[in-house]
Amino acid sequence: MTATATRTATFNITDARYVGAKVGADLRLLNVLYGRPDLERIGDFAEEAALLLRDGYLGTVDYGFREPATNSWKLRLRYTATTGGHLLDDRPGKLPTRAAVVRYPFYSYLTYSAAFHTLTVAQQDAVRDVLPVHRGGAGEPMTGLGTSQSGHGYGRNGSGVNRDLFIALGIEES
Repeated sequence: MTATATRTATFNITDARYVGAKVGADLRLLNVLYGRPDLERIGDFAEEAALLLRDGYLGTVDYGFREPATNSWKLRLRYTATTGGHLLDDRPGKLPTRAAVVRYPFYSYLTYSAAFHTLTVAQQDAVRDVLPVHRGGAGEPMTGLGTSQSGHGYGRNGSGVNRDLFIALGIEES
């Protein structure tokens, strides 16, 4: 006797919001630890990530603390969209608890996926118009000397994000 089973995974808005909620939980923890981002904005950041992830238009999204004069990250959480393969679904958290970032403003930077860039300009504008976060053009902040930790991620039903944590040299926990 032979049995065959087929499993089809469909990533929908419920799955995307599940992943977005975990990103939001990390941002709420940043708020608890460092007073930023504003709690009112966290839901918008989570929904933005969820909508773009659902449609396959999220490349990366960064949140953290940046030195404006040098446009460089001091502490950054980078979420990279991923599909298939081995997806992690960790608990939110595992962030540095005493990084010296109080003097740096909170900042976020987003890149779109290759699929987004295949859309017409009108289609790209339509995608951006429904997002709760409206972003202007800006140069991507750089990372200098520091440490980077990966291996943390959130996923569901075949899609998700991998998280990378960057901490600049001299910002380490005291």
